[in-house]
Amino acid sequence: MRNKLTAIQVKNAGDGKFYDGGGLILVRKGGVGKWVYRFSHLGRRRDMGLGPQIDMTLAEARKQRDQWAAVLARGDDPISVRDAEKENEREALNRIDPTFEEMVETVFEAKKATLRGDGTRGRWLSPLKLYVIPKIGKKRMSQLHQADIKSALSGIWVKKHPTAIKAYRRTKIVFEQARLMGVDCDPFTVEAAKHMLGEVNHKVQHHRETPWQEIPALYERLTDHGSSHLCLRWCILTLVRSYGCRAARFDEIEDGIWTVPAERIKGREGHVDDFRVPLSGAAQEVMSLAAESSEEYLFPGFRKGHVSDQALTKMLRRMGETGTVHGFRTSFRTWVQDTDACGFEVAETVLGHSIGGKVERSYARSDLLDRRRIVMEKWAAFVTKKPADVVKLNAG
Repeated sequence: MRNKLTAIQVKNAGDGKFYDGGGLILVRKGGVGKWVYRFSHLGRRRDMGLGPQIDMTLAEARKQRDQWAAVLARGDDPISVRDAEKENEREALNRIDPTFEEMVETVFEAKKATLRGDGTRGRWLSPLKLYVIPKIGKKRMSQLHQADIKSALSGIWVKKHPTAIKAYRRTKIVFEQARLMGVDCDPFTVEAAKHMLGEVNHKVQHHRETPWQEIPALYERLTDHGSSHLCLRWCILTLVRSYGCRAARFDEIEDGIWTVPAERIKGREGHVDDFRVPLSGAAQEVMSLAAESSEEYLFPGFRKGHVSDQALTKMLRRMGETGTVHGFRTSFRTWVQDTDACGFEVAETVLGHSIGGKVERSYARSDLLDRRRIVMEKWAAFVTKKPADVVKLNAG
């Protein structure tokens, strides 16, 4: 039977294993020691680390050994019991003081029903995942200081200011929601970080547009019957945003009207409706050409699905065009201003913009389809350099 260790032996021990009895062992290697409790459970020998020698005296190690020996005596595995206790402690701590990353996920889950495509289309999480979570995601909400948030955003505050503002606003939302849930944090922490980052003289970069006078020449060059050329022509003629156009389907079109589903219209979930687009004769010609090679999407992708945004951008650059697909909408709006083609209300409705306040819109519910049909034909006639065969009515 081995003799029990003494405090002097423990203090002077070199490398090796030193047994105290009852399963307690001091294991030393390279001048560093740790306490281990060795036991058998269900016929299996197990070694349970109790802690480093530098942090635990012999008496403290024996006390821990005795506590776990009591657990073993009642038939439980000490390691499994300790793991379960630690997990319960972590869960309790996460409830009262979650990490920033955990809080982001909680807030996102609560918000995503109001976001387009459950938050994936608008990429609500993206600025946080790219720039904030990697820096402070593992810190607990109660420990976060404005300096931490400043540090996370400082790298993009000037270089990518619009993205930084998104990250800042969403971080503030996380703090506000956390506070409402009873988490120990102060939303002013985020506001203070913004003041520490300082003011930025950022000039908004608008989508580059093709001057409206050059649109007919561009349209004339889109002679190929492939998806990219046809889709670009469709974008110019219908003035719907890129995603709405690229994913256009034949079953969305009936009697010269294309109904773009709300899921492809810009706006908050539950705040947008399907949008009817009157198709000009030129747009219907594009549809007929598209039908020659596809039955589902008007503009199918190379392998599957529909043509990509990148494909359209590459095509424009290949043609030497510096404008963007979204810029076609600006081209149209400027054409309207310069030519008095129609009134403000009709022009804004063509672009799918909301007009007036919430109360005003609750009464004025017409989508001005007939008046838009006239101006769409005028626009198509200008784009295609053909006479406009439209009813002579005031589209304003």
